[in-house]
Amino acid sequence: MNLCDREVLCALLGRHGFHFSKSLGQNFLTDPAIPAEIAAASQAGRDCGVLEIGPGVGCLTAELAERAGKVVSIELDQKLLPLLAETMAPYPNVEIVPGDALKLDLAALAAEKFRGLRPLVCANLPYNITTPVLTKLVETPCFESITVLLQKEVAQRLAARQGSPDGGAFTLWLQYFMETELLCEVPAAKFLPAPKVDSAVLRCVRRERPAVEAEDEAFFFRVVRGAFLLRRKTLVNSLSAALPEWGKERVQAAVASCGLPLTVRGERLALEDFARLAAALAK
Repeated sequence: MNLCDREVLCALLGRHGFHFSKSLGQNFLTDPAIPAEIAAASQAGRDCGVLEIGPGVGCLTAELAERAGKVVSIELDQKLLPLLAETMAPYPNVEIVPGDALKLDLAALAAEKFRGLRPLVCANLPYNITTPVLTKLVETPCFESITVLLQKEVAQRLAARQGSPDGGAFTLWLQYFMETELLCEVPAAKFLPAPKVDSAVLRCVRRERPAVEAEDEAFFFRVVRGAFLLRRKTLVNSLSAALPEWGKERVQAAVASCGLPLTVRGERLALEDFARLAAALAK
C-alpha cells in the first residue's frame, strides 16, 4: 500500500471516517520520496531503535521499519489507531504507543522498548509542539540523534550560524547540546492538507560533551536568555533588564572585560562569548 498516494490515502481515511484535526497539526505527506529521504537521513540501522512522534497513517513509520531494528511510534489521536493497525500490520518491528509524547517518560519508554538497541528519534513533528518536544528529546540523553521535519523557518533558525541575527536563545540552547544541520526543504504542496508554510528536515546529533564549558550551567543559560529578552536592544540593556540584581554598571564592566563593544546586541554572540560573559558576571 502506497500511503503517500493521494487516492490511496483519501480512500483509507474515508474508510475509517477520519477527519483532520487542525489543533493536532495533522498534515500527511503525499510524496513517497520524502519519507524515504527522511528515514535515510536518520541513519537508522538494524542496531537502532527509533522513536517516532505523530506517525499519522505511517508513511514515515514504514520507511523506518525497513531500516531499523524496532520502531516505536507515539500517537495522540485515538482516531488514527485503527488506521495504523491496518497500515502497520506488515511490519512486526513496529509498535504503536497511544499517548501524549509531552507527558510520557521517554527515557523509561526507550529503556523498555529498545533493549540492546541504540535509541534515535525520527519524526514529522506537528508544528504546534516543535519547541516543547525538541526540548524534551534533547533533555532525554539516551537519544543519540534527532531527525525531524519542521516548519522551514523554525528549522532554519535552529540550524543558524552562531552570532548571526537568524538564531535565538533556543538556537544556542540546542546547539550547546547538539550539532545541527539543515538537510532539505519540503514544499507545502507535498502535504495533505497543504499547510500555509514550507517545511524542512533538521538533523541534530548529540555532542559527546557540551559545545562550551560552563561552570554554572543554569546561570549560563540565564545569561543567554537574558541577552535575548529585549532583542532589539543592546546586550547591556537586555542583560540589565534580565539581571536587575547585577546593575547596569556591573553588566557593562563584564561585557567590556570580554572584549565586546558596549553597543553589541545579544544575537551577535556565539556560545564561546556567552561562556566568557557568564564567567565574568559570576566573578
